[in-house]
Amino acid sequence: MEVSKLISIPIGKFHIVFNQEVVVQWAIMISLTILMIWATRNLKKVPDRKQTAVEYFYTTIKNLVDSNMGEAYESYIPIFGTLAAFLLVMNLLGLIGIKPPTQNYSIALGLALCSFLLIHGNAIKKLGFVHYLLGYGKPFAVMLPINIMERAVFPISLSLRLFGNMMAATVVIDLVYSALGNFAIGAPVPVHLYFDVFDGALQTVVFLMLTMIQVKVLPEH
Repeated sequence: MEVSKLISIPIGKFHIVFNQEVVVQWAIMISLTILMIWATRNLKKVPDRKQTAVEYFYTTIKNLVDSNMGEAYESYIPIFGTLAAFLLVMNLLGLIGIKPPTQNYSIALGLALCSFLLIHGNAIKKLGFVHYLLGYGKPFAVMLPINIMERAVFPISLSLRLFGNMMAATVVIDLVYSALGNFAIGAPVPVHLYFDVFDGALQTVVFLMLTMIQVKVLPEH
């Protein structure tokens, strides 16, 4: 896969390359930070439209956390809210003609590794490091290799699921535009609605749900 280099900073014999996906990610992070600071300023007892939208988003994430993890995990709402907003915006970028960064496997793998660290960091916090390590030998010591493999494979499967779906959506949309040629104006709207909006939102929910379930389940085994 060809990488589009937007910025290359030479440091001796090495070059630090910032490709399109990296630049887009940073633009999204900065934009979301500014948006959240603006959206949470001057909160009122009687919410206006801006505050209503913020409260709706918070309630949606809270309900997901409560239903999948329980009220004991409500302290994780900011983490999953941030992840949901970041993933959803990246997945919806196809609507404005920018390829979603998540169709790059390195981006999907980076997000999956963040989930991996969250899952195992929570398990160590709940169980303690010694009991966390002992968990790899349950229910029987002979299960040690299988348990290690199962936990090591999780970020790979999580990233491949996200990457595969977003890459497939990007390829299909490109093929539709190539096939329609000059007749593409307006015609691909249903394609964008399905592959960008529906599939992008669905992959965000799946990524969140799988991470939530693992954060909840791992300390219990």
